[in-house]
Amino acid sequence: MTGDREFATAGEAANDPRILMFGRLLGAANRLEFLLGRALEEGTGLSHSLFELLLVVGRAGPGGIAGRDIAQARVLTSGGATRLVDRASAQGLVRRHASPDDGRVQLIELTPRGEEILVAASALHARNIERYLIDVLPPDQAAVFAEAIRTLSKNAATALPVMP
Repeated sequence: MTGDREFATAGEAANDPRILMFGRLLGAANRLEFLLGRALEEGTGLSHSLFELLLVVGRAGPGGIAGRDIAQARVLTSGGATRLVDRASAQGLVRRHASPDDGRVQLIELTPRGEEILVAASALHARNIERYLIDVLPPDQAAVFAEAIRTLSKNAATALPVMP
């Protein structure tokens, strides 16, 4: 290696274990998102992005969650979050209301229909996660993997800029 270059050839760079590890992580995530997203859509009519929105709103509990917090949780711009909430609202899955603390802030919460669909979709999704993720790993590896993913996710979340 010379100068600031860590790799002497493209082949060396492409086969670096760090780069391969991240590529495999992305590949697995993309394949799993395709499989599980398709199953959600076929089984419930709900797109994976709308399902993820309902999860974020459902985790917020009664009272709802601000659109800016949805944007941050989903790594979307505020405009992207607004469009996603608009789609969910048009389907009767969420509703907006003014924050009691600050009338300028719109809070988003599940409608009864949104909660019903979230519960049904989550049952299907959990079974598919077991099938494609948990059941393919030895039990001791599944637990370690779950904790490692949690650690990676929390670390990446703290490094994110505030979404515009």
